[in-house]
Amino acid sequence: MKKLTFKPKQVTKQLLNTLPTRANEVLSARYGLGKSSDKMTLEAIGNKYGITRERVRQIESAALQSIRKSDEFTESTAIFDELAKIMNVMGGILLEEELLQSFAKDASTQNHVYFLLVLGNSFKQKKEDLEFKRRWYVDEGHANAVHSALKRLYEGLSDEDLISEAKLIDTFLIELKGINQQFYNEEIARRWLSLSKKIDINPLGEWGVAHSSNVRTKGMRDYAYLTIKRHGSPMHFSEVAKTITQLFKRQAHIATCHNELIKDKRFVLVGRGLYALSEWGYSKGVVKDVISDILGKDNPLTRDEIIERVQKERYVKNNTILVNLQDSSCFKRDKNGRYSLI
Repeated sequence: MKKLTFKPKQVTKQLLNTLPTRANEVLSARYGLGKSSDKMTLEAIGNKYGITRERVRQIESAALQSIRKSDEFTESTAIFDELAKIMNVMGGILLEEELLQSFAKDASTQNHVYFLLVLGNSFKQKKEDLEFKRRWYVDEGHANAVHSALKRLYEGLSDEDLISEAKLIDTFLIELKGINQQFYNEEIARRWLSLSKKIDINPLGEWGVAHSSNVRTKGMRDYAYLTIKRHGSPMHFSEVAKTITQLFKRQAHIATCHNELIKDKRFVLVGRGLYALSEWGYSKGVVKDVISDILGKDNPLTRDEIIERVQKERYVKNNTILVNLQDSSCFKRDKNGRYSLI
């Protein structure tokens, strides 16, 4: 938490005291600067004073301008400079929630800091939109450069990508070419990543496209996918269920896990209870289907060649493959002992 040389509540009190009583009360209610930290809407304040919400908005706007023209505001220049300096040290553009929490833990003090940001001429706020969360910055050009770098980073990701935080930060720093060197560090890069609504982190600490099920996990199938992907090789469904419980702290019943794996096209049954990810290149279907697929692409093949290729797709015994090869309705054997499709 950043330590301030001033007390936000004392400063805002002095600034509010430059206003007439009603204007003071309106700002206090709008920004939660009174005894209660709850912020009131324009409509709620209007009902209290018997005026329209538009009239309340006008009073608020005029009151802010009045404070900015006051001697007390001019005398507070050092305070606004201190806030701007801290923001620049932290990266120059920050998520509103993180910025406020860096100054105070309690909501009441955060409201007073927020009010000072609204008043200060140096500070600019961007509301939440489709790509970014609510944020504050000091320099427009710097903020635009960060926005552009985040957009390029997102555009370089596919829905299937899962990247470690270290690798993502390295890639992001490359996209930040042209940014002042003082901002080239992992802590600031991590802060900037949190601005994006398009990129997010999953429960295992891996980054990817926010809307992807690899990141926004919703149920057993998504947890199973991340579990097998993390493992890097086929897993038995009972082991998948056990690992889900360990990694995600969610009870995963073995039978339920097996049923979910069967239903999802992201998984391929490659042996007795063993599941792999289809993205790894495994063919779907039973052993006979796999043999047919292999011979459909390349034939004729010898028995040993077929066994070798099938075992790249399925964790099965040689005899299982040989039994399936005997199906004369699907496969034929020539005089040289090589097999092809009927």
